[in-house]
Amino acid sequence: MRYEGNIYRPPSEAYSLLVQVTIGCTHNKCTFCSMFKDKKFRVRSLDEVLEDFAEARRRYRRVERIFLCDGDALALSNRRLLPILEYIRENFPECERVTVYGRATDALNKTDEEMRELYEAGITMVYLGAESGSDKVLKDIHKGETRQQLIDGVKKIEACGMKASVTFISGLAGKDGWEDHAVQTGTMISEMEPSYVGLLTLMVEPGVPMAEDIASGKLKLLSPEEVMAETLLMLKNIDVRKTCVFRSNHASNYVSLRGNLPEDKDKMMAMVRKAMENHDMFKDERFRAL
Repeated sequence: MRYEGNIYRPPSEAYSLLVQVTIGCTHNKCTFCSMFKDKKFRVRSLDEVLEDFAEARRRYRRVERIFLCDGDALALSNRRLLPILEYIRENFPECERVTVYGRATDALNKTDEEMRELYEAGITMVYLGAESGSDKVLKDIHKGETRQQLIDGVKKIEACGMKASVTFISGLAGKDGWEDHAVQTGTMISEMEPSYVGLLTLMVEPGVPMAEDIASGKLKLLSPEEVMAETLLMLKNIDVRKTCVFRSNHASNYVSLRGNLPEDKDKMMAMVRKAMENHDMFKDERFRAL
């Protein structure tokens, strides 16, 4: 397999075959993110992609999951994606699911028919980083998408048959904006109703623009106790009608939460309250990681 630069994938794709169909991220301007800063976005040629798949077929007897890298594979036109999906279907008949990273605007730029076409060709889930439900926070972090675009994009993904796995980040608004971030994120989840929600906790690597905001005092990081207060307020404002798998068990999180909304909402809120009273439940900073 030929990989260019560092390769990133969602935690749930740990055992998936990873093949780059694009290099980098189409946006690549988020102030907190360092993932693709060493790459300039480009589309790999179909020949290169299929050569990698052919090598994987020779090497691996069984491939049940495939993740199409890099950070924004859904940005590809159907004309470019469909031949890849057709090759997978013909040469990896045992494959149970194909997934991608994408942006809400990628889905909005496709017609309903095009989204359905991709679903029927094999893409079963799209991972999106929404980060926050607050338009102010989204503007501050240079997300390049609005709250309404994120909601509409996730709804469009879910409507075509795919599942949307949406990530949010605790602490992203700092001490000055945590309440707005929590409330707006909770109500956003209620409106978009994704199949999966993942909640990470902010960790900033050196060299990204947000690191300068922290150093200057423009952004004041939350303490573990404040992160828990923000999480509690966010959960309080989630009101979904269909089952949403909620996970806050990433390596960056201070407290691990796992449950299905709405049925496990009270249980998870009780866990957060318990952690706010018993700080021994917090993960040591030494063991937090991205």
